[in-house]
Amino acid sequence: MQVGVLSDVHSNRVAFETVLDDMPDVDALVCAGDVVGYNPWPAECVELVREREIPTVMGNHDRAVASGTAFRFNRMAKAGVELARERLTDDQLDWLDDLPNERLLFDGRVKIVHGHPEDPDHYTMPDEFSPDLLGDEEVLVMGHTHVQHHEEYADGVVMNPGSVGQPRDGDPKAAYALLDLDDLSVEERRVEYDVAAVQRAVEDAGLPSKIGSRLKYGK
Repeated sequence: MQVGVLSDVHSNRVAFETVLDDMPDVDALVCAGDVVGYNPWPAECVELVREREIPTVMGNHDRAVASGTAFRFNRMAKAGVELARERLTDDQLDWLDDLPNERLLFDGRVKIVHGHPEDPDHYTMPDEFSPDLLGDEEVLVMGHTHVQHHEEYADGVVMNPGSVGQPRDGDPKAAYALLDLDDLSVEERRVEYDVAAVQRAVEDAGLPSKIGSRLKYGK
């Protein structure tokens, strides 16, 4: 069984659509949160997730948008939250607000969280990956750091597919992963997308220009 694993779309419709087009045929898709935030297409990205019925958990930007609270967010993050609040319908905001912090899928074999199994806001960097993060599940999927990485252990797999819409691992290409549940293997994938188009849309939306400029460098 092949599963396409996504995270941190961050309202980047161009990157999201490119990833979906690039992805081979899979049996299911899952998302580790932060569908919205930063970029100028929150409504479009929410609808892409909903149309495909992609099981998703709540990221910190999703929570901030749903609640209208961007406590401790920097200027770029706050601007993305405010724009999303303006552009999402009440129904879309309710959908965000109903997202869970954790999902167990595929008969409990896969657990999906945003930041850490015990703290959804914790940045679990690759050097913190450990089999100790695993519970009864065979695969733990995390997002939040925007850094693509996975480790395969005797007890299972710990993975972060990287960010679709705002990579921060030095590679500007949109990130996602393929999980094979038959042999518990992971294939990390990257795909180029039209970064310039996103940068223009960021400027047109009146968002801080750094939101767009950083996409060129994957930072």
